[in-house]
Amino acid sequence: MLARKILVVEDEKILASNIRKSLQKLGYSVSEITKSGKEAIKKVAETHPHLVLIDICLAGEIDGVHVADIIQNHFHVPVVYLTECLEYKTLHKNQLSEPFSYIVKPVIERDLHFAIEMALYKHQSKKILYEEKQRLATIINSMGCAVIVTYTNGSIQMMNPIAERITGWKQSEVFGKDLVEIVNLVDKDVGETIENLATDVMEAGEIFNLPENCTLITKDGKEIAIGDNVSPIRDRDGNITGAVLIFQDITKRKQTEAQLIRNAFYDGLTALPNRVLFLDRLRQTIERSKRRSDYYFAVLFLDLDGFKEINDRFGHGIGDDFLIAIARRLESCLRGGDTVARFGGDEFTVLLEDIKDITDATNVAKRIQDSLRLPVNLNGYQLSTTASIGITWNFSNHEEPATLLRDADIAMYRAKRQGKATYAIF
Repeated sequence: MLARKILVVEDEKILASNIRKSLQKLGYSVSEITKSGKEAIKKVAETHPHLVLIDICLAGEIDGVHVADIIQNHFHVPVVYLTECLEYKTLHKNQLSEPFSYIVKPVIERDLHFAIEMALYKHQSKKILYEEKQRLATIINSMGCAVIVTYTNGSIQMMNPIAERITGWKQSEVFGKDLVEIVNLVDKDVGETIENLATDVMEAGEIFNLPENCTLITKDGKEIAIGDNVSPIRDRDGNITGAVLIFQDITKRKQTEAQLIRNAFYDGLTALPNRVLFLDRLRQTIERSKRRSDYYFAVLFLDLDGFKEINDRFGHGIGDDFLIAIARRLESCLRGGDTVARFGGDEFTVLLEDIKDITDATNVAKRIQDSLRLPVNLNGYQLSTTASIGITWNFSNHEEPATLLRDADIAMYRAKRQGKATYAIF
């Protein structure tokens, strides 16, 4: 193993010579002895020593303290100060505050060896720690999701570039600030702000998943759907040293999910609920009526009169536009809690919840007929229609949605046989 090189910066020749002899006796290599600060900086750049011994009260344009700062901060070489007495230690307490950072002259060989070895060990430990931090920072910054790390008090220690991009905050702006000041999260399911996320996780010592519908309010007030978790950070002994929030912008995923739901439960043409969603709501309504003896509801089954003729005469494009206009008319005839669905073709169903009696249902049927008679202007054509409507309600305690729909369908055909443009009650 090669001897470690020591650069000695000392302007007293005899002392410098004695130090050189001691160092060589201890197995170190003394490449240079220099008197001035300028020359010391030059020699460090040329010879790359493992350590520099420097007189803290070095004479010249640059004193020992300033030279040492340049060597340590620019060249990253450890420095041990040489000082004549404890008075200098008092005068330069900021520089000599760390243990083993100085040696009092005249130098005792044993102390010299110990100080150098400790300085080299501390430097190597700091180097390893720095490299580990840099490696960890590189990994975090390379992750495909946002990462925010906090201290134990919940204040922000660091955030990676993706976290900066999503939140709109820069790490330089948020360092030391409380997480809840910067990461404004809202649980959309309950409409409440999520507070003390990091603190709660550290107190519980467990990983918390973000709520299903968690929204981040960015620096500029934009709302972004996010997902993932926040975890406590533990050291090797298991002690919690902070928390890490990991999250992703899941806006596109939410949009895809919403589109899949729309495709599964809503009619692609009119945007009304489809058969599947209508049957599900009807099933829930039936269950609700079983728990309340005074809860009444009705189902209307509509078939447009003469729609086939409109389709044949004006084409399917006009026919589709006409169905869309009819869907909006039907919605306008109902209360907010009621449901109108497209069953297919020109057939529609209506669920009227929490009605007083069958009169409420017949009034809605009349309102629908009056609305449909008003002409729709499409491509310069004035088009209108009527509907045959079958009505059934839960007076006979129906158990299945299909039974109610069957009865309403039967009543609708009865209305057609009566001359259309009317309604019939099962």
